[in-house]
Amino acid sequence: MEHHTTYQSYRGLPSLAGVCSFEDAMRPGLSVDACVTRLKRYHYAFKRLHQMLTARITAEPIYELKMGWSLQAHICAEYVAALRKRVAEMREPPLHLDIVPDTFLEIFFDEIRAAPSTEALVLGLYEKAFPALQAALQRHLEDTNPLVDQPSVRLCRLALFELNDILAFGTQAVQGLVDEPARTAAQEWLGLLDNCLLAAGGLDGAEEPATGAVQRRFSAQPYVYDGRPRRDERFQDPYNMGVNAEAFLYDEHFAPQAKVLMMFFKRMREIDVPEMMASIITETSGKPWEYYQEMSRQVWDEARHALMGEVGLVSLGLDWRKIAFNFTWSLTLNTELTPLERHGVLYYIERGLMSNTGKRFEWEVGVASHDPLAATFQDYDWADEVLHAHIGRAWYVPEFANLQEALAYGDHAWSRVMSNWQTWRDQGLTQHRNWWPELYRDACVRWGIEPDKEVLAFSETYEETRADRKPIVAPS
Repeated sequence: MEHHTTYQSYRGLPSLAGVCSFEDAMRPGLSVDACVTRLKRYHYAFKRLHQMLTARITAEPIYELKMGWSLQAHICAEYVAALRKRVAEMREPPLHLDIVPDTFLEIFFDEIRAAPSTEALVLGLYEKAFPALQAALQRHLEDTNPLVDQPSVRLCRLALFELNDILAFGTQAVQGLVDEPARTAAQEWLGLLDNCLLAAGGLDGAEEPATGAVQRRFSAQPYVYDGRPRRDERFQDPYNMGVNAEAFLYDEHFAPQAKVLMMFFKRMREIDVPEMMASIITETSGKPWEYYQEMSRQVWDEARHALMGEVGLVSLGLDWRKIAFNFTWSLTLNTELTPLERHGVLYYIERGLMSNTGKRFEWEVGVASHDPLAATFQDYDWADEVLHAHIGRAWYVPEFANLQEALAYGDHAWSRVMSNWQTWRDQGLTQHRNWWPELYRDACVRWGIEPDKEVLAFSETYEETRADRKPIVAPS
């Protein structure tokens, strides 16, 4: 038996940089090879979760799930990048991170990706996948030497902190969406997921693998991405394009207070940007991970902008269910353009928003309205869009000989689908009802003012114009 002299810390100061006790530092823990093997499995889990969350944003009707998955996909993308970096630090190049670490883990994630309903998907995500990842990271902390593997320990602890938030979201989602019949119907499939993990020796591979065959169920057929956006029943008339928000904002006759109301609508209307960007990410392969990481950050930013709009409308006591938030932009781009063309449209918009008639103007309107919430929202919205323009410059523009060609490509792609937008009314899908006057009257009651007659008289033509969603001043 070994005997260790008890170390007395100097003047009570933390030893070992406060990382751990001497007792914990004396545990041999995981070897570098064993540690890397586990890290690669965490990397694989985060990558698969990122991909499936992103792929389900567009066609998921429930707004709260679209927003939550936008954030969670971004978080997963960040840990994929962090784990890639950590593995590269541990004598690993070449990294071989694109190799599936375990066939049964592959089936596990394939099955969840192919879940045929929202109820099954949330059960798979929040009762199986994320908890298995959480357990694996927690076991890493217990098994590794906390001093020699401190970079991995730090990474695991940070990930566990964010997984707690994700699982809290998931618990509420399951409680709200999964009734007893749905859970009963999913029991056999949930057992299949358990068997996959048992056969894999746990998500981290630290357990003795169970023997026995695992038969695919939902993933027996190849997964097909659904790029058609859907909305839940609260979103009335999603084909409605009867209100031209941009034309209203740039009209000099209207006061900033009324314009702020329209800006809150514009922010929440950005639900369609994650719906569209998710299709770009899902249908674009072969890029460096930094591409997916930065594009996923933008997806979350755009979802966050929609949430800002929701908060703004709620702060005024307004029922946003009375507003027609159209999805024709994401629908048309996703179904009629290639991923590169969609990115071109997105970048063309972002470049236009950098002009004085773009995000700066909206921030100035927010300040002039004396609504501090609007000013703050537009301040951060502006900062985000500057970042997004940089992301486009980094990943879209290099596809072309120069910036001018890249902008022209996006402008042309957008012009091709612009002409189709007026067909929604012709097909009988919408009457293009002008919902603006009713919303404005409700806001005036909240503000305690009389509605402005000139504002009430505002009514955009039903035929869509290039002013809507297109920068007033084209980027140069």
